[in-house]
Amino acid sequence: MASSRDRQRKLARAKLDRQMARRAASARRKRQVRAGIGSAVALLLIVLGSFWALGGFDNEPTDDTATSEVCTWSSQDAQANTSLKDVGVPPTTNPPTTGTQPMTITTNQGAPVTVDLDLVAAPCAGASFAHLAGKAFFDNTKCHEITAEGAVRCGDPTGTGQGGPAYTFFSENVPNAPAPDPSATPSTSATPATDASASPSASAPPGTAPQYPAGTVALIGNPPGANGSQFLIFFKDFTTAEPRYPVIGKVTAGLDVIKKVGAAETMDNGSGELTKPKTDVVIQSLTVGEPASGDPTAVPSAATPSAAPSGSPTVAGQP
Repeated sequence: MASSRDRQRKLARAKLDRQMARRAASARRKRQVRAGIGSAVALLLIVLGSFWALGGFDNEPTDDTATSEVCTWSSQDAQANTSLKDVGVPPTTNPPTTGTQPMTITTNQGAPVTVDLDLVAAPCAGASFAHLAGKAFFDNTKCHEITAEGAVRCGDPTGTGQGGPAYTFFSENVPNAPAPDPSATPSTSATPATDASASPSASAPPGTAPQYPAGTVALIGNPPGANGSQFLIFFKDFTTAEPRYPVIGKVTAGLDVIKKVGAAETMDNGSGELTKPKTDVVIQSLTVGEPASGDPTAVPSAATPSAAPSGSPTVAGQP
């Protein structure tokens, strides 16, 4: 029979074995936790490294339409063409694109003519006129032509139809061609016109609004689509089969002055055409004010925007 001492030794041994087992189990758990943490950290480093290698931490450019390039100015060589005047170019970004902008034309013919530039349909034209006006580009220049379409042509410092700034820009707001009149029947006896300038206008179907109603302000490019500083102020309604003048605004006051100029006597412009005003029409100053916020429809739109300018034959008095 085992002695009391032997039983105590066995109990102590069993207790020690249990303690050792618990300690071993605890150590295994700690090793497992540390191993798991190490694996997780290693995996995270691998993921982050791959993300960095693929450019994941690079700053992506934001799609900011407010700073996108909206207007494109095509430079012209003012040294090769002495009719051009280099006054720099307007900004290419952030032109005002809402509401209207007031433009005031003071001439030697009477009260100032005020115009609302349409910044919705023609923001780049508005930016260009604001830039040129800020350079006094139009001051003391002449409106050199009364066109066959019924408009006063201005904006050329040389008075020849060849002048402008040392840049051009695209057409933004060219009207659509008139819809054909379904009641009209072609004449078999009519002789086709050989010179489109002899009859620049085309009759629109009854009830159709003119593309260029009296008071419309439009650009005239040389060639069409290469716009600069020259512009037309229509003193009577005009519709054409092939519109090419981008509409930029509307006269809000002083149209009677433009009509008076349009009715004045003309003389030979140097090329055999009676289009030059006999009495000089001088723009004493042209200023462009701050854009006016508000509903852009406050300015009647004389044209439906066109993606590209329409070409057409040369009209009377245009180089």
